[in-house]
Amino acid sequence: MHPVLTIVGPTASGKSELALFLAERFSGEIVNYDSIQIFRYFDIGAAKPTPEERRRILHHMIDIREPTAVFTAGDYQREARRILGNIRDRGKMPILVGGTGLYLRALTEGLFNGPERSTHWRNRLEMLAERKGREYLHRVLRKVDPVAASRIEVRDKPKVIRALEVRLQTGKALSKHLEELPRQPLTGFDVHFIGLNPPREELYRRIDDRVRQMFSAGLVQEVRDLLGKGIPPSAKPFEAIGYRHVIADIDSCIPKEETIRIIQRDTRRYAKRQMTWFRKQPDVTWFDGPGDSDEIKNMVHQFVKLFATF
Repeated sequence: MHPVLTIVGPTASGKSELALFLAERFSGEIVNYDSIQIFRYFDIGAAKPTPEERRRILHHMIDIREPTAVFTAGDYQREARRILGNIRDRGKMPILVGGTGLYLRALTEGLFNGPERSTHWRNRLEMLAERKGREYLHRVLRKVDPVAASRIEVRDKPKVIRALEVRLQTGKALSKHLEELPRQPLTGFDVHFIGLNPPREELYRRIDDRVRQMFSAGLVQEVRDLLGKGIPPSAKPFEAIGYRHVIADIDSCIPKEETIRIIQRDTRRYAKRQMTWFRKQPDVTWFDGPGDSDEIKNMVHQFVKLFATF
């Protein structure tokens, strides 16, 4: 079967740098699985590859939707699987890189094929969220489906609404559906997982440095420009770490250093959640260092040579 290389690990662990390195050596093309890089115009805070990097190696699943568009894990699965087939047909190796574990799982393992979306229930749940807030909806979900609630963050309103919608439509918890219904895993590819696990102190330093670099690169002005384009603060990509902090503080008297400190803290927490997610992924070959170090690059290079012949 055709090999697919998948790089996992926390944010700021050097996944993108390693993907570029490997793509140049194994005739690869990079497929993004980060949910914010999907959207146009959100560049600095999403840590998108630079134009020069995108000229060096062909990247897919970046800048494919307007910021106000609805884009689900199911949409990602369908488009990314089509792209994998095209890359294979060109005799190239797909290299998956990103940070959204749900998108990766949807692509490789398949998704729960639940009931169609219900405008009836969805509209009512949206109105309930508008009146009483996301926290209230999440409390309701904890009562009717505690398993799903434990997996969905309070701020992730679309997923909370979907879980409640399934419960209202079918009378059965979303978590029960997930246990009972078969998924459709990716076929025709041999997926190899490489994990990056830098020492915690080094990772936290890298995260802190990245946040400062984003501010130096103009993150605040980027947010002002996005709002100036008419993109509403409620747009999905504005919920991401960094963007949501800046948009909340942009016209306040909060010192920039305090905003930076909070983003650094929340990014470290996010990295911890990512590692919890990726640690549950079976068959990952882990490397204890950042992906942009020469030592890790050489080790991974030797490992990939074992299967990257097609």
